[in-house]
Amino acid sequence: MSDVKKYDKEFLTSALRDMTLIRRFEEKTAQMYGLRKIGGFLHLYNGQEAVAVGAVAAIDLKKDYILTSYRDHGHALAVGMSPGSVMAEMYGKITGCSRGKGGSMHMFDVERHFLGGNGIVGGQIPMATGVAFKQMYLGEKGVTLCFFGDGAIHQGAFHESLNLAKIWNLPAIYIVENNQFGMGTAVKRVSGVEDFHVKAEGYNLQGKIINGMDFIEVYEGLKEVAADARENGNAWLIDIKTYRYKGHSASDPAKYRTKDELEEYKRQDPIIQLKSRMMDAGLITEEQYKKLDDEVKDEVQAAVDFAEKSEEPALHTIYEDILA
Repeated sequence: MSDVKKYDKEFLTSALRDMTLIRRFEEKTAQMYGLRKIGGFLHLYNGQEAVAVGAVAAIDLKKDYILTSYRDHGHALAVGMSPGSVMAEMYGKITGCSRGKGGSMHMFDVERHFLGGNGIVGGQIPMATGVAFKQMYLGEKGVTLCFFGDGAIHQGAFHESLNLAKIWNLPAIYIVENNQFGMGTAVKRVSGVEDFHVKAEGYNLQGKIINGMDFIEVYEGLKEVAADARENGNAWLIDIKTYRYKGHSASDPAKYRTKDELEEYKRQDPIIQLKSRMMDAGLITEEQYKKLDDEVKDEVQAAVDFAEKSEEPALHTIYEDILA
């Protein structure tokens, strides 16, 4: 476990705040979904916050890109998208980041190099490969991070993409957010291997396991990998071991796992871990964290208020933003 003392207090406090914001945002989102303010599907990120926040901290979004799956609120907030625009999108309002047309699964911000939020399982993997090809072709010295769940790794497009990434030396980093379950089925029931990084060998790529419950380990691991991809054009497959505290979606009661298992992972909570280590190092007090948490709660409530007050999309907008 890395020593937090070697890191700047502001850097760690910012990371702790971002993770707390994602957690409080998701809790409020679930509440609004229960009140039927939000429709459609809803896939929450509770428990996986260190993955998105650690990864974003490790790259440069002026030249790097991120694509992810439908469990995308955490990544959207981690790249700096406004909580108001994210909440308004879930409300289906015109002020949402996708003008109310995408909802929970289709967060998007081209200026922040966040290219979605993709609703099709594994659909973002070939798209991310194309973005990495653009970076290679134009000599941009950027990397593309592609996040997907363990349930998506058995899609054919995953294997095709890794093969192309090797052939063309693409700066693509494929990240399995291995939260132990593909929908309601445990990894070990559907996969011949449980450590997915070994699949990289089949394409002569680099593979690595990272503890996704530890912000610093995610940050350090991905910073190292991104530097190699950037400088040497090497693609990577990263197996980030994490855990989702909620069901697959808002309609999933998650009865396929035991209370003991859930409690075991809650003892590894990435937010509590980072806070505790910062407190031990004298970098934050309980009172300072409570103040930070209260500020975050106010920010999340402001996002709800913004979404509530925003206009519904005008009827004519149904024909806008259409490619063909």
